Amino acid sequence: MKVADFFAGGGGFSEGFRQMGFDVVFALDNWEPAVQTHDLNHPDCKAVKMNILELDTPEKIDEVVPDAEILIGSPPCVAFSGSNKAGKADKSLGLRLIEAYLRIVAWKQKKGVLRYWILENVPNSAKFIKDEYTFKELGLPGEDVLTIKERGIYNAADFGAPQTRTRFFCGDYPEPKKTHKESEWVAVASVLEALTPSDGKVKDPNYPGLCIDTSGLIDHDYDTTVEEWEWKSAKRSKRDHGYMGKMSFPEDASRPSRTVMATQSASTREAMLLPGPEEGTYRMPTIREIGCFMSFPITYQFEAGSEGSKYRLVGNAVCCKMSAALARAIAEKEGLEYPMDDAIDFSHRPTPSLDLKGRPKTKKERKPKRAGAKYARHVPYIKIKSMRAELTNKDSDFDNGDIQWTCYMHRGGGKSAKKTKVPADLMKDLLIEFGGFEEFDKRLDEFFIGRVPDAQTFQEIYRRLYENEMMGPDEALEGIKEIIDE
Repeated sequence: MKVADFFAGGGGFSEGFRQMGFDVVFALDNWEPAVQTHDLNHPDCKAVKMNILELDTPEKIDEVVPDAEILIGSPPCVAFSGSNKAGKADKSLGLRLIEAYLRIVAWKQKKGVLRYWILENVPNSAKFIKDEYTFKELGLPGEDVLTIKERGIYNAADFGAPQTRTRFFCGDYPEPKKTHKESEWVAVASVLEALTPSDGKVKDPNYPGLCIDTSGLIDHDYDTTVEEWEWKSAKRSKRDHGYMGKMSFPEDASRPSRTVMATQSASTREAMLLPGPEEGTYRMPTIREIGCFMSFPITYQFEAGSEGSKYRLVGNAVCCKMSAALARAIAEKEGLEYPMDDAIDFSHRPTPSLDLKGRPKTKKERKPKRAGAKYARHVPYIKIKSMRAELTNKDSDFDNGDIQWTCYMHRGGGKSAKKTKVPADLMKDLLIEFGGFEEFDKRLDEFFIGRVPDAQTFQEIYRRLYENEMMGPDEALEGIKEIIDE
């Protein structure tokens, strides 16, 4: 059966269907590295670079898109992601792209060729995708209606991928069968171990029949160590966030990886960090490692001019194992034969133009922050009964250069959160009441006198415009933590 892939990206959706014996005849994406990557790994399918919004009439659809029995599509999810402006980002373009794909589905279905179709996106998108769309809504002639017959949220780990990637699927397709119970999930450790060469060979952690020479392993074995300031920032965001729960630091290798993101990050809560080559150091996964987390075969290649672009290709893709499960369900419903895991064809793909192997580490400098950069952090690693003391500059009038640093006491998170400004003498009054004021006051003087600048300079140190003997807000909070511990 013929398959057409829309928003093809790195080609994970196509790869899963290819592995199950389907004929991927068409792929479309608006990003050149995605088109080149698809061509590199699916040479019998010439990918098309264009904006899907241009296919706005039946004539244009038929001119570009071949008739295929199966349509698969993964519209960009950034508008619907809960991590984008806390889920409140503008969704108008995201909805237009989804409807552009549904327009093609509806027209090809009306022609009588289409048998199955699937749309993939983040779980939050389910709230915005209707059960029915009229042809008028989709900009098509006629009174027909496109009906979404199947809706489901699936975790890629349940289908053999070493990643807990939860995604929403809808369309007209048979429900895929889970292959792994939670106790059988594939762990990060198995990927790291498999990619460690043995006797000059590397075995694929996801496909038991695939083994290649070490020399053929692309985009691996290069230095991904991160700077100390990066991993310390990530650690604090994961282990000491103001109102969100704790996360593993470094990653828990006994479980599947967390969701691979489309952008590399080493200093944020979303950062995926592993133990580094030396004790006390940390590194990011290589492109090959995250490719394996996404269940791409180790022979699959990513064509792009930088590590960041390769990361985007991988992170935006559909997990191959998830795609293969959907393809297998269709094959079984149709009574078609499909290869078992150890019989899948993994012929070696051509080498991409950029291989990151052997690339030395590039020192990453901290860039200055913008003029109105806001700050809000609590005293490190001190939260008692959901209460925390926070230092912030959010009361400032940045437009007029009026910088104010204020202390607030917070309790809880979300809609039930409460906060109040802390009076300047509150700590002194408490310490006098409960004892210990003189010793505490002495330590404060020792630490802060001569080192705390005016509010404007405090802001400029925070923005990293210069360094001197004065301290910035992070150092001040760390000093308070040290004194409180004493």
